Amino acid sequence: MIFSESRVPRFRIMLQPKEKTMARSFRILSRDARSLTRTLAAVVMATGFAAGKADAAASGAFLPHQALYELNLLKSRGSNSINSARGRILYNFSGSACEGYTSEFRQVSEMDSGEGKVTLSDLRSTSWEDGEGKSYRFKIDSRMNDTDSSPVDGIAERAGNQITVKLKQPHAKTFTLDGSTVFPTEQIQRIIAAAKAGKSVLELTVYDGSDNGEKVFNTLSVIGQPIPGDRTIASPDPSTQNDVMKSMTRWPVTVSYYDHDAKPADGEQTPVYAMSFELFENGVSRALVLDYNDFVISGALGKFDVKDSRPCK
Repeated sequence: MIFSESRVPRFRIMLQPKEKTMARSFRILSRDARSLTRTLAAVVMATGFAAGKADAAASGAFLPHQALYELNLLKSRGSNSINSARGRILYNFSGSACEGYTSEFRQVSEMDSGEGKVTLSDLRSTSWEDGEGKSYRFKIDSRMNDTDSSPVDGIAERAGNQITVKLKQPHAKTFTLDGSTVFPTEQIQRIIAAAKAGKSVLELTVYDGSDNGEKVFNTLSVIGQPIPGDRTIASPDPSTQNDVMKSMTRWPVTVSYYDHDAKPADGEQTPVYAMSFELFENGVSRALVLDYNDFVISGALGKFDVKDSRPCK
């Protein structure tokens, strides 16, 4: 997964100031979790899969898998603090470098302000990305407090030094992005490449179809020292106990997301949100921490299953 102001549902009720902040934060939470899982489930090598699960992991290719993340409130701060937040992310990833990569995602979340105000969110998305990052299709549907919001449906295609985005929903629109912009798979691929090269900082502009399908983010990734697979883990989870994953190197990574169109105040810009996680060299992530300024959410990996993969022909 893998979060600026997300696509805003149209509310039919008036919200008090704190409720407005909760609604905005919850929209960011929904978009962030979707982007997080899709981003962290990206391709980390463009060489394709070797035959079999163990060979796929050893080759450095992205690992097809299903993951369940348990979301809980880690801390709340400031005048717009909340009492509780919880939820789940269920993520399925499959595909290969030759046939492209498909992800299916669902997040159900609940946020409580402590004033008898509970916000419920149900977010579903599917996406497909070409193995070389040339084409990216996405569809997103969400519901908040039983209120429907406009779905987002579109495709982005890279040609030469630009990317053309064609939206079907929430309304038909075509626009272009700079060719240096990357999709989620290439973002994580470059993070892994930078980590293996011993680099500690990486800046990228990322497009993932979030918000109303027009949002672009500037990102800053800070990469820590590699963690070998045989190092003792204080808080093991299904990923670290899986036979395919036990020998895999991983890195602590923090990615800060900035609104691409916002103008910095006094030469500085505050990130809309930041997410920290441990990223395995095959693209799987664990120990998620999502920081939305007013509150911080933890995402513990509750279940993890490796899926069968087919080699490229």
